Amino acid sequence: MKKIKFFQVDAFTDHLFGGNPAAVCLLDQWLDDRLMQAIAMENNLSETAFVVKQGDRFAIRWFTPTVEVDLCGHATLASAFVIFNHSDFQGGEIIFHSLRSGELKVRQDLGKLFLDFPADEIHGCDMIPEIIKGTGSTPLEVYRGKSDYMAVFGSEEEVLGILPDFDTIEKIDARGLIVTAHGNTVDFVSRFFGPQSGVDEDPVTGSAHTTLIPYWSGRLGKTILHAKQLSKRVGNLDCQFLPPRVIIGGEAQLFASGEIILT
Repeated sequence: MKKIKFFQVDAFTDHLFGGNPAAVCLLDQWLDDRLMQAIAMENNLSETAFVVKQGDRFAIRWFTPTVEVDLCGHATLASAFVIFNHSDFQGGEIIFHSLRSGELKVRQDLGKLFLDFPADEIHGCDMIPEIIKGTGSTPLEVYRGKSDYMAVFGSEEEVLGILPDFDTIEKIDARGLIVTAHGNTVDFVSRFFGPQSGVDEDPVTGSAHTTLIPYWSGRLGKTILHAKQLSKRVGNLDCQFLPPRVIIGGEAQLFASGEIILT
C-alpha cells in the first residue's frame, strides 16, 4: 500500500469556494504517467499538480482530468502555497522546474504569492469561424499564442454574456480559447474555455495570463495591471509585465488535506 500526501487549494482567491481549486500531490519520486493521469481524473478538478523535491528545487507536472499540459498557473500557485505552509521549506522563494516550461519561480510577500513565468509570444491572426460560432459573437481581434487562441471583445459585458458552444470550441486546434476585454473596474477581464483539454470553462487560468499580460500591457501602456477572470467563482490577479517574464500574483486558501491510498 502506498500513501501520497494530498492537498486541495483554492487559488487566486481570499476566501474558500472562490478562485480555482487545484489538487497538489507531494511525491518522493515520479509515478507512472498513466497513474498520475488516473489520479487527476479521479480528482476531477481542472488541474492536479504533482511535485517532487529535487535538492533545493521542485520538479512539477500538471494534469487535467484528460491530458498533461505544458503549464498551469493556478496549480503552481497552489503547490507553492502547500510548500510554504505545509512542509519544512524555509526559503522565501520556490524554484520549480518543468520539462515543458523551464524554470518557474514563486515568492511570497504580505500574504500573497507571485508567480514568475515566461511571457507568451502572441501574433495577430485571421478570424476563424469556430471562434465566432463558439462564442456567438464576433471579436474585434484574434491572436494566437503558444498554446491558445485569444479573442478580444469590445466590453466586459460582452465577455460576461458569452454563452459558449463547447462542441464548436473543441474543434479549435489549440489547448483552449481565451476571451478578453477592457474591464470596468480592473484593467482587463477574461474567461477561458478548454474543452479540448477536458475543462469546459476554467475558473481562473494563470497560464492564460502569460498571453493576456503582454497584450494588455502594450494596449494600455502600463506594466502593472489588475485583472479579473469572470467565471462563476471569480478570480483576482495582480499582474506585471517584465519582458521576457510576467508576474502573476494572488492569494490561496487550503480546503482539504489528507492522503491518497494506492493499494
